[in-house]
Amino acid sequence: MKVVILAGGRGTRISEESDLKPKPMVEIGEAPILWHIMKIYSHYGYHEFVICLGYKGYVIKEYFANYFRHMSEAITYDFTSGNTLEIHKNKVEPWKVTLVDTGLNTMTGSRIKRIEPYVGKKPFMLTYGDGLADIDINQLVLCHKKSRKLATISAVQPDGRFGRLELDGDQVIGFTEKVKGDGGWINGGFMVCQPEVFNYIQDKDTTIFEQGPLQDLAREGELNVYKHHSFWQPMDTLREKILLEEMWKNKKAPWKVWNDGQV
Repeated sequence: MKVVILAGGRGTRISEESDLKPKPMVEIGEAPILWHIMKIYSHYGYHEFVICLGYKGYVIKEYFANYFRHMSEAITYDFTSGNTLEIHKNKVEPWKVTLVDTGLNTMTGSRIKRIEPYVGKKPFMLTYGDGLADIDINQLVLCHKKSRKLATISAVQPDGRFGRLELDGDQVIGFTEKVKGDGGWINGGFMVCQPEVFNYIQDKDTTIFEQGPLQDLAREGELNVYKHHSFWQPMDTLREKILLEEMWKNKKAPWKVWNDGQV
């Protein structure tokens, strides 16, 4: 099953980082968040990716064009015999990556529609290029297969962003630490789709996947849900980028489900 990753947005709320690169290329540790997402899927045996490019897509193209060299221990350039190249002790994941230009200002649904020729008539996974989780991909896929629905979305309950004041009239009587939101569930981004989902998307630049196609699937009873109760964190703002960076630096990154020696 191929993994489709939406990586074409501008990331305006994290412009401190995304002025020079697309948001999926903002680094956590020494690797783009896009790499972290791909490592999650690869850990569960999914190694074939279709990446939807848009804003500064050439940055992502150049990253993968040079990835094989970047992951080598050493490189020998021999200028005595016509500038030959020898790569030593290379260690790369068994990935097959298809990069598709889906338009600069294209909305999510339209980006998905444009990669249909690269996915074909088979089920595929879909996610955003800016969110991390310790989600069990195998369980997500199993849940989707059991449902016999056209699509499955992962549901998460985000933490409250701010602490809460306890009031008595106009007097503050205490403080409450951050709590789990309001108990509501939101789309966590990790999805599985049957190829029929493409039929729900009009070939326009303005089709928003979350507003049109997903709502149509829900109305027809074709949208399944997989509830993820553990770690989930988007990277929408610089504050959230710093939070993920600290987790990685302190070796407390829940999304790191792979082993250091794993390729």
